[in-house]
Amino acid sequence: MIGVVGLNYWGPNLARNFADLGVLSWLCDLDEQRLAAASARHPDAIATSSYHDLLTSDVTAVAIATAVPTHHALAKQALEAGKHVFVEKPPAMLATEIDELVALAGERDLVLMPGHLLLYHPGVRKLKELIDSGELGEVLCVYGNRQNLGIVRENENALWSLGVHDLSVILYLLDEDPELATAQGSWSIHDGVEDVVFCFLRFPSKKIAHMHLSWLDPHKMRKMTVVGREKMVVFDDMEPERKVTVYEKKVDPSGVAVSGDIQIPKISNAEPLRLECEFFLELIDGKHDKAKVARDGARVVRALEMLTNSLNA
Repeated sequence: MIGVVGLNYWGPNLARNFADLGVLSWLCDLDEQRLAAASARHPDAIATSSYHDLLTSDVTAVAIATAVPTHHALAKQALEAGKHVFVEKPPAMLATEIDELVALAGERDLVLMPGHLLLYHPGVRKLKELIDSGELGEVLCVYGNRQNLGIVRENENALWSLGVHDLSVILYLLDEDPELATAQGSWSIHDGVEDVVFCFLRFPSKKIAHMHLSWLDPHKMRKMTVVGREKMVVFDDMEPERKVTVYEKKVDPSGVAVSGDIQIPKISNAEPLRLECEFFLELIDGKHDKAKVARDGARVVRALEMLTNSLNA
């Protein structure tokens, strides 16, 4: 059984899905009003404002959806209490913190799963399938656009608010740690809080990636493009039906651009959050490689730290 910790923004969505899957048993939040509202929706779950009470209960796992600066400490306490842990992104703010969590989970043979929602999106899974099958040929570059007008944050810049999504996808698709990660940005609303950030990553295989992150843009964009030597593919999460488009476009060895057919594969409309929650339960049941899931989460935090250091410099 699972306890959900943090019921402000994303926690209620986790509670809904785990309840639908029949495994929600505890709700935890320091805010009594939020706790009461969640308890009204899930009357069979025990509601508490005490994290200690939750950790000393018979739950087998916790799902943490609190403020980012609290993720490391709460996840560490849960692992030390012998609980499997699902923790929203990013699971830690420093490489040393996530390495500590990964080591602790490994020592105790527990699941540590970061909540990188897009990795369970059927459209992103299709991108991975196209890359791994070799259909695109050698991948040359990947670039993401995550832009909108608002919501402007006061304590979290565009890299931390928006970039974690695309960064997790890029590292999932390429399955490499970047050897170089640089970022530049600017702020125009809140001093020191970048509302526009451009990121560049280079990998040992010489693949490159780019991210444009902004909440000062006239268009809402949620797009990822993968350029291969044989084909190119675009994942556009703003499209209601045409989520993935494969283009038979390339430049031949003589430098001539070649264009062929355009393919639109059918993509499942399954809710990514439901698929993510199901995957967590499968990990607890011993399916998949839980050690790799934890390591992949650490990879994102390390790259995020590299980009943050570059941005601050």
